[in-house]
Amino acid sequence: MPTALSSTDAAVTPYLTPGRVAAARRAFQDVAILFRFRAQAVRRRHLTRTLSISFTVITLAIAIVPAYLPGAAGAGKAFDIFLLIPSAMAGVLVLNMSSAIASGGGRELISRDQASPYPISPTTDHLGALVLAPLNIAWMIQAWVLLGSMSYSLGSGKLFQAQVVMVLWLVFSTAIGQVIAWSMEAVRRSRFGIAITRGLLVLIGLAAGVVQLTHNSLHLLDRIPTIGVFHGAVDGWSVRWLLTVLGLVAAGLVCVVLGAIPAHVAARRMPRDEARMETDQHEPRPPARTVLGTLVRGDRASVWRSVPMRRGMMVLAIGPGLVAIFGNLPWPSMTILPGLVASGGALLFGVNAWCLDGRGALWRENLPVAPTVIFDARTYVLAEFLASASLLTIAIGALRAGVPNAQEFSALVCTLLVVLLQVVGASMRWSLAHPYPVDLRSARATPAPPAAMVGYSARLALCTTVTSLFFSGLAHVPDWRASVMLAVPCLIWSGVRLVRTRRRWEDPLPRALVVTTTAA
Repeated sequence: MPTALSSTDAAVTPYLTPGRVAAARRAFQDVAILFRFRAQAVRRRHLTRTLSISFTVITLAIAIVPAYLPGAAGAGKAFDIFLLIPSAMAGVLVLNMSSAIASGGGRELISRDQASPYPISPTTDHLGALVLAPLNIAWMIQAWVLLGSMSYSLGSGKLFQAQVVMVLWLVFSTAIGQVIAWSMEAVRRSRFGIAITRGLLVLIGLAAGVVQLTHNSLHLLDRIPTIGVFHGAVDGWSVRWLLTVLGLVAAGLVCVVLGAIPAHVAARRMPRDEARMETDQHEPRPPARTVLGTLVRGDRASVWRSVPMRRGMMVLAIGPGLVAIFGNLPWPSMTILPGLVASGGALLFGVNAWCLDGRGALWRENLPVAPTVIFDARTYVLAEFLASASLLTIAIGALRAGVPNAQEFSALVCTLLVVLLQVVGASMRWSLAHPYPVDLRSARATPAPPAAMVGYSARLALCTTVTSLFFSGLAHVPDWRASVMLAVPCLIWSGVRLVRTRRRWEDPLPRALVVTTTAA
């Protein structure tokens, strides 16, 4: 039996302590303590406050301003958006579930190594992951799209009531996504969990394929449960609206409570994916012919043998590809995908690329190798990782897009090259300027603190989206050379900035800061 309230047994099985309410109250208190702990470790706190204020102002503007724009609540484009909102609500739910499942239950409030000496319960971990969910640019963008669409399509008449329901839907979809994610993680950690998980994913993919091939997508979308919630949102001050609000509040609270149960089950089981990757034996290969090739092999193995990298790449590559198939995206619209995938891939490790070395950074610096060769190897592996994910997405989307013409193919290739060099250059620049000590062995780890990740993701998303939109427009220009003419100066500019970063890496002072930080 536990000897104290702070014993590790009490942390893993709080149901054995007197009073589950007291255990839940302690979990909420622990979340607040951990947030204060993380806040004390933030280097630039003024940026965190600025980001918080900016997020609030942008959200309010997106939720209100579109209702007063010309054409709002009209019979044209606004009505078309109005009809698509239930599908968008379902998409928010699916994205929340898939992102949480890929990260093994959501993001960590505190890393596994830092939490090991402390009695942090799985309930605390679950609540922390829920609170961290909005600190993700993908979550923010889908929330802004949903709120802005509702505002523009409905107008100012019943805006407040509708947006209240939309906010509650975002909370509910995040909470139920967390429940599904913890449940999948508990299954994944069981004896045959990996095979069961992969089998479920294959069945879901086959079912989606059957629905698409039988042309039942529209029929299925007409019957999704979000339609009832949507009707309650636009009903104004009525009994139906009140019941919708109460139902979402109750369902959200139930999901928050239920999520702790599979979180405790998962905490009692060994993470099989991570344990298998750390204990696998690999046959030695013949030595590479060059020093650069040897370093590339080591860096490539550190990436592809990492559980979060492999899971993240599959989600990033397959998810947008399936959206392109089911949305029947034409080639000009598919120029958005390389930037989206490259930005997401950089957030897996690229924005803090040197954290992959950990304590091995000290060993690496003792090698009789020029610093620029080490920089070139890491840059090449990052570009290879992002290019592989982007090409897989394009290959999946091409299954239904048909054969592109010359200008469409030119626009897509130029977009891929430009956004890859942009993202790689920005990632290596940020990795040198702002290193963080992070252990990426856990599937739930992120390469930087949550506030920094929001800033990185916002800047990457803005840069790559603007670039992709330019090339999407050039895909309609009859001459394929138009895309090349725009791509050449963009490649030169990004290449020059990458070369400057490479030169700064030769300076031993900033390099020593990176090494000592990542090896901490």
